[in-house]
Amino acid sequence: MTSEYLAAIDPPSIEYGLLSPMLIVFGVAVVGVLVEAFAPRRFRYPTQLTLALGGLVAAFAALVAVAVAEARDGGHGQFAMAGSVVIDRPTLFLQGLLLLVSILAIAFMAERRLERVVAAPAITLRVSDGPGAAAQAALDSVDADMFTPSGASVPNTDAEFEATRAGAITTEVFPLTLLAVGGMMLFPACGDLLTMFIALEVFSLPLYLLCGLARRRRLISQEASLKYFLLGAFSSAFFLFGAAFAYGATGSLQLGAIGRAVGAPGTDTTLPLIALGLLSVGLLFKIGAVPFHSWIPDVYQGAPTTVTAFMAAATKIAAFGALLRVFYVGFPDLKNDWEPALWAVAIATMLAGAMMAVTQTDVKRMLAYSSITHAGFILLGLVAFDDAGLAATMFYLAAYAFSTFGAFATVAVVREPDRVSGPHLSGREATEIAQWAGLGRRYPLVGAMFSMFLLAFAGIPLTSGFIAKFDVFAAAAGAGGGVLVVIGVISSAIAAYFYIRIIVAMFFADVPVDAPHVVKPSVLTTSSIAVCTVVTIVLGIFPQPLLDLARDAAQFLV
Repeated sequence: MTSEYLAAIDPPSIEYGLLSPMLIVFGVAVVGVLVEAFAPRRFRYPTQLTLALGGLVAAFAALVAVAVAEARDGGHGQFAMAGSVVIDRPTLFLQGLLLLVSILAIAFMAERRLERVVAAPAITLRVSDGPGAAAQAALDSVDADMFTPSGASVPNTDAEFEATRAGAITTEVFPLTLLAVGGMMLFPACGDLLTMFIALEVFSLPLYLLCGLARRRRLISQEASLKYFLLGAFSSAFFLFGAAFAYGATGSLQLGAIGRAVGAPGTDTTLPLIALGLLSVGLLFKIGAVPFHSWIPDVYQGAPTTVTAFMAAATKIAAFGALLRVFYVGFPDLKNDWEPALWAVAIATMLAGAMMAVTQTDVKRMLAYSSITHAGFILLGLVAFDDAGLAATMFYLAAYAFSTFGAFATVAVVREPDRVSGPHLSGREATEIAQWAGLGRRYPLVGAMFSMFLLAFAGIPLTSGFIAKFDVFAAAAGAGGGVLVVIGVISSAIAAYFYIRIIVAMFFADVPVDAPHVVKPSVLTTSSIAVCTVVTIVLGIFPQPLLDLARDAAQFLV
């Protein structure tokens, strides 16, 4: 829409019904906090799970109702909260995608049986094992989730043992996740930079906490949480400085007003360019683009795999939505100035992520560097800077979200035999690539599903990844980015090597001594992995409905 259309809205319409999906998510999160504070311990888990899943489903239903109403009214979008929130087609598309991924994430976080093999024998401990071994054995001897029973306790201590014996469950992960989801839904819908900063903090702070709650490898998990917090605080400071410079240059924090002021004839672009550079640091950090990517491998490896799966899928959706809005709405007239810098970032992200992934021996770190490479691919849609690029970006986010969530969820069910409690009990996740040798022959279904996700990452035909890459490459080439496409193809070829290497190891390598096993998860985790597998295949064979939906949604209100 044109700036004249925006100026004609005086004052901007305030329609709280447009906010109902976000209000439902935030409301359920607040109720979850109250349940955590006042409900008896034995009722918290079923209550929190029911609230979280029910709230997300209700929010998705409300979002569909809002989208139908918007389409009936012409689909131009509307402003809410005095212009601070914009409900337009890209917002609705990305919010719907976030809610679908979040439903899978909550189901995965509710898993309670990944730490134990069915019908495990009783545990016997030697005196020499010490209190740490007792605590660890207690953790393994009960059906338990992948979160520590006592996040405030020192790892592997009697305090943790007592929390496990008392039946403590970290049910606070459900309201924390819902708060993060609410912030993510608001992030790409922001009409001004101050609201965007608030949304950034709302979804970041819960993630900092969730990253430090792993049941196993507690010290690594806490290190990941601290590293994410410190670097995230720095990136947020850059974003806030950028908002201050934008206000100083244009006299407004609203993206539409900033865009009109920057595009006015004779405007000095020095301060706006500084503002855009600082804002970009905060946003590029969240998507994991080079050179702001160093946190991703460590955090993805150290965080509980359920949190890693949620972050890898949902954070990119929210951050790219905000990045697109800032560039398309706030600074479109500076395209000739920011385009070369974005080219450099996209090229460095694609190549650095692919080359670093080749050297990894840990599956989670390999997937982390893979996510960096995909951030570079998605940036090509932003570089295209037209409706085709916007549509390609949104389709890529949808395809990548389900594939990466399914890949991390599959990693969570591959476990080492426990060396303390006995070979019949599952230990920590088997994330070393060498441990996956022969896994596909012993567990064909798991091997086939994980191979499907890897092939999608590589962009092999008949997977969602192929359609997504083809679409974003076509958009970049159509906008004069042929060089970017060539580099993208080279990066894809490099990436294909380490994806295929894992597939070859799973199906053709010899089974190692103390080979890991696949635990039998509950229907919640099984359903999440199955949905991701089906979506990955269906979008590779019948992508047109989602492509049409993304193209119809490729129009910002301003």
